[in-house]
Amino acid sequence: MSKVVESISSFELPIDEKLEIKRCRFLPDDIDQDEIKKLKRISIVTGTHGDELEGQLICFNLSKTIEKNINYLNGIVDIYPALNPLGIDSITRGIPDFDLDMNRLFPGNSEKSMIEANAHNIIEALEGSDMVIDLHASNIFLKEIPQARINKDMARYLLPYAKKLNLDFIWIHESATVLESTLCHSLNILKTPCIVVELGVGMRLTQTYCNQTTKGILNLMKEMGIWNDKRQYYIKEPIISTNKDVSFCNAGASGIFVPCINHDRIVKCGQKIGEIVDPLEAVVKDEVISPCDGLVFTLREYPVVYEGSLIARILEEVI
Repeated sequence: MSKVVESISSFELPIDEKLEIKRCRFLPDDIDQDEIKKLKRISIVTGTHGDELEGQLICFNLSKTIEKNINYLNGIVDIYPALNPLGIDSITRGIPDFDLDMNRLFPGNSEKSMIEANAHNIIEALEGSDMVIDLHASNIFLKEIPQARINKDMARYLLPYAKKLNLDFIWIHESATVLESTLCHSLNILKTPCIVVELGVGMRLTQTYCNQTTKGILNLMKEMGIWNDKRQYYIKEPIISTNKDVSFCNAGASGIFVPCINHDRIVKCGQKIGEIVDPLEAVVKDEVISPCDGLVFTLREYPVVYEGSLIARILEEVI
């Protein structure tokens, strides 16, 4: 089997430590350098935020599947489990000691600080991929159903690929919501197609979501001609939405949020989503009510809330 683990960026740190980004590259057996240049390449990246761990299981699942079925491989699969290894090691969302969000540093600069040079090296390694899947979990506060998030300016090109990923939902954002310094936006500007996939919750593994997304990536690889599995995959038909279709529920008071519904459920307009309670005085300080009929695709996971905290996102009129 052609499997290569290699470093694509490395910097010395104090006390004999390193900041090192590694990838695992899978190639078909018995292939020469000239043939490699003609192969399609998909890159799977995750671990940009150290508290988002769902992608770790997806990377593991993909690697094990490819290892067991290497004869199906007809292209290059690059897997990057940890773009922010220091954050993962220290359970920190950003880059520890630098107080920086890794996903606000791209495309980086090779002539500036170590952190910016590292971001530049990551972009350089990913550029030219036929597709990049940028895996994220939600933060520790919210739980998300498996979904793709796409800038509306790229939707026409990326939507056909996103539909193959076995996701529940594709959220097409207005251009103004896309940060230019993210990995995804930087790659798309460089004409390297990239789709952001978000699922689950921070600091946890949601195995059903991870298995679902793994299957979707394999299906996309199959559609791209990278994976020659002849079996038919059952792939979900995702709901597709724009910002106009999404309603937000926010806390009207501070306290402990106690949900009345489960995540990924249909609600009716006026239905109670949960209560915000005061444990000291044993009173209900606020009732969170759905403003519309629809699907709860985001739900508060962390119970401590303050006035204005996001409780839920609802995709309108999915009945």
